[in-house]
Amino acid sequence: MISKTRMLLALAAVAGLVAVPTALARASHTAGTVVTVTAGKPSTFSFTLSTKTVKHGTVTFKVTNGDSTGLPHDFKVCSKPSASAAANSCAGKVTPSLGKGASATLTVTFAKPGTYEYLCTIPGHAAGGMKGLLKVT
Repeated sequence: MISKTRMLLALAAVAGLVAVPTALARASHTAGTVVTVTAGKPSTFSFTLSTKTVKHGTVTFKVTNGDSTGLPHDFKVCSKPSASAAANSCAGKVTPSLGKGASATLTVTFAKPGTYEYLCTIPGHAAGGMKGLLKVT
């Protein structure tokens, strides 16, 4: 017969094998998505995003001003879905104004799928084309 101690040790080992992958899956889900954003590339009044489609939940935007002209830029993500990038303003989260080569991180939680506008809030920049749409699935 197997002793109670050996049986308990065996059950604990099996439980540990099940718990570790579950905990890792939970940790990777809560970590969210990271999107790299370069302001001022490929042209002064544009953004380059590593992806324009993300899953709903927490998204971290790592924003860098890559504009060779030296103009400051920021990056704002609107808090409500939008059908187009025509507004040039909205409520949402924004980075500080970034000088040439400067970086900032912006974390946004998208509660539901939709299309969300992003833009530069420096006067005239969004009107000049520095905006776009992010698809949240």
